[in-house]
Amino acid sequence: MVRRPVAWIVAVVLFAEAFGFAALNWFLGEVVHRQKMSLAGLDSNVMSTSSKAGGVLFGLYFAVCGLVALLVALRGRRPAGIGRILLISAAVVHGLLGAFAWGLVGWTAFLFMVVVLGLIVLLLMTYDRAEDQPVDAGTQDGPRDAGGPASAPGPAGEGKGAGDGHPFGGSPAGPAPLTPPAEPSTP
Repeated sequence: MVRRPVAWIVAVVLFAEAFGFAALNWFLGEVVHRQKMSLAGLDSNVMSTSSKAGGVLFGLYFAVCGLVALLVALRGRRPAGIGRILLISAAVVHGLLGAFAWGLVGWTAFLFMVVVLGLIVLLLMTYDRAEDQPVDAGTQDGPRDAGGPASAPGPAGEGKGAGDGHPFGGSPAGPAPLTPPAEPSTP
């Protein structure tokens, strides 16, 4: 039962990160453009445009990862397929960003990235036991009839044979177990 609250937290954090990352890169692109800054002779317009485009792309990436976490929170099921791959890649990206943040920004940014990484990994690793256990046919439709063999007559006198009570034939619990034939009795 830990997955849903963690999924909500991860979704909110990833959406906030998506907006923050896109806004920060857009702001930095505008600063480079207005100041006509150049790095090693690169054109300032190219640097500004690439900063804005990178910010938008990473913002969309984090938003899609946040959407996957939101779907996990709403559905209550673990992510599968592309959603799982996206969350794993987001965990890797946060690990790399945390490593860079330690050297460039400081330990607080590193701590934030590690906390987000831990939340994503917790979301990926938690699951409910009820999902992984097979469903018993008797618990789905109520209690089973425990009153004797399958060919015993029912309350109205009709016999319960193969195919009764199930739309595709057979019993709802599956095929009857194989039993060896009875030995003939000799007088």
